[in-house]
Amino acid sequence: MNLDIRNTFRAFKSRNYTLFFSGQLISRIGMWMQRTAVIWVVYTMTQSAFMIGVTIFAEQFPSFLFSPLGGIVADRYNRYKVLMITQIVSALQAIALTVLFFANYHQVWIILSLSVLLGIANAFDVPARQPMVNDIVKDKNDLPNAIAMNSSLNNLARLIGPALSGFVLAKYGAGNCFAANAVSFVAVIISLMLMTFPAYVPKTEKKKFSSDLTDGLNYMKQTPEIGMTILLLTVLCSLVVPYNTLLPVYAKEIFKGDAATFGYINAFIGVGAVMSTVYLAALKPQLNLKRRLFVCIIMLGVGLIAFSHVGYFPLSMLLAVVCGFGTMLILPVCNTIIQIASAPEMRGRVISFFAMSAFGTLPLGSLFIGWISKWLGAPNTILCQGILAIVIALVFSGFLWKSGRKTTPVNSLPGLQND
Repeated sequence: MNLDIRNTFRAFKSRNYTLFFSGQLISRIGMWMQRTAVIWVVYTMTQSAFMIGVTIFAEQFPSFLFSPLGGIVADRYNRYKVLMITQIVSALQAIALTVLFFANYHQVWIILSLSVLLGIANAFDVPARQPMVNDIVKDKNDLPNAIAMNSSLNNLARLIGPALSGFVLAKYGAGNCFAANAVSFVAVIISLMLMTFPAYVPKTEKKKFSSDLTDGLNYMKQTPEIGMTILLLTVLCSLVVPYNTLLPVYAKEIFKGDAATFGYINAFIGVGAVMSTVYLAALKPQLNLKRRLFVCIIMLGVGLIAFSHVGYFPLSMLLAVVCGFGTMLILPVCNTIIQIASAPEMRGRVISFFAMSAFGTLPLGSLFIGWISKWLGAPNTILCQGILAIVIALVFSGFLWKSGRKTTPVNSLPGLQND
């Protein structure tokens, strides 16, 4: 058997990890509530699928621009302090959005400007937050499970956040979604304050930022396990994963629904995401994650092809679960492969490249998908994305399947042996 349900929650033996996971989960639920509300507000104000792409672009493209700098900062400085700063900035952004919305001062350009600010904060947040798992889990045998759970945390938030957002949007308005996100940061800040971190040891060797960036790029090129995974993720996030750009169009025009309908679609995608989280966390150590990545890309492609032209809402929601499972397995599997294969001193920069390929290219893809849907229509666009997913899986099959290489065991990496 490839699954061991007893392995699913082993990382929670660590008090530090339990605090970290709990605080981040509450915060990410709030973030998904805000993100869903922002997209819906912009779409209802503009009636434009292209503007949905612009909205996603405004929040996520700063990750593409600033993630390399964020990775260098994460490798140079105290990650705990960097993470605390990013959480405070993100909380202030949510507060500003809440106040402006309740004051009826919510033009599209203001929403987009605040989204850019959040994107800049995230560019420094992800490279600091993701590698911290390696610092707070003492038993390194639990590290693969902790990485999988942490990188899959967003899946559970994606199930709860949009569903709550759809309900709150329909009953109480977008301002309350933004307020909920602002309050959620209290949990993550408290959890960080309660955690115990290893003593920070400043780096004695000082290099120019450009030298650190060059070292990171060279390291990625010289480590095919990392470089090929990031290339695959870049292609998928540019052309396939941005299918969610068109979900508001399905909610309003194809299913003739409202904000609650949009929330339901996201929630069913979230169900698939949570299922992928449990599946990944329950996998036995040392299994070949790349083969599972190949299968989930094929699954996503088939799910999108079927979803694209089904107009019956209950059946579409079942297909949304399939799409959610495939989509949300891609990011955590890639993240796990990359983190396990990277050396500790390079991990921040490697994660910054991961953030660039995932969250940086998504907004570019969202712009493209929003634009192309004007000519093809939403159903035909998603159909093409499903076909592309299958083609991409076949193109990368030599790396994902035929090579048969397993991910490097965690305990064999320098600096990760048990004390």
